[in-house]
Amino acid sequence: MPVALITGAARGIGFATAQAFLQAGWRVLALDKQFGAQIAGERVDFDLRNLAGIPKLVASLGGIDTLVNNAGVLYCDPYDAIPDEHKREILAVNLEAPAALIEAVAPQMRTRKSGRIVNVGSVAAFTGHPDLWYGIAKAGLLNLTKAWAKDLGAHGVLVNAVAPGPTQTAIYDQLPQSRKDGVMRMVYSGRVCRPEEVAQAIYWLGAQCPEYVSGTTLDVNNGSYPR
Repeated sequence: MPVALITGAARGIGFATAQAFLQAGWRVLALDKQFGAQIAGERVDFDLRNLAGIPKLVASLGGIDTLVNNAGVLYCDPYDAIPDEHKREILAVNLEAPAALIEAVAPQMRTRKSGRIVNVGSVAAFTGHPDLWYGIAKAGLLNLTKAWAKDLGAHGVLVNAVAPGPTQTAIYDQLPQSRKDGVMRMVYSGRVCRPEEVAQAIYWLGAQCPEYVSGTTLDVNNGSYPR
């Protein structure tokens, strides 16, 4: 039975992605720092701000066929009033932890000459974003995707990303209404994306896409590039 490790799996896109892999017959390791009543897969309690603990964590989990770096943090701070602790958390969870997880799983995937990694980016990566460090971290994550795709390509490992637009998650819920209204004016369908729709794209990249698809970012944004 193939194994998927999914971060930020207790809610939103991560939970929907865990369900998608489970329904397809995968063993799912659902990682989060805080779980609610619902769990899809085997619960892995871990705080991704603990970067030093990631190699030991991965070693304890055994073989991983697909890694989904989904966990994310966003704060709606103005550019001139960003607390240092917010900046550090955003960079740690959104960029440094995915980098550490990829580094930790890469050796086993190289040895097997197979494996898939899917990074959950954002349309925030493509333009100057109202949440400064969130945009910076997501842009870095897409660059990280290309770097590891190049490094692992000769070993049969695929590394891709998705870039969701406005999706009904806790991160979207905390945005000011003016931001939501602005984004909705650009979305072709005039509605927010459902987590299950992003999960379908993640599952395709993590389990089904052709082996020649690597180093790419799949937009799941319906025209919603932020202005």
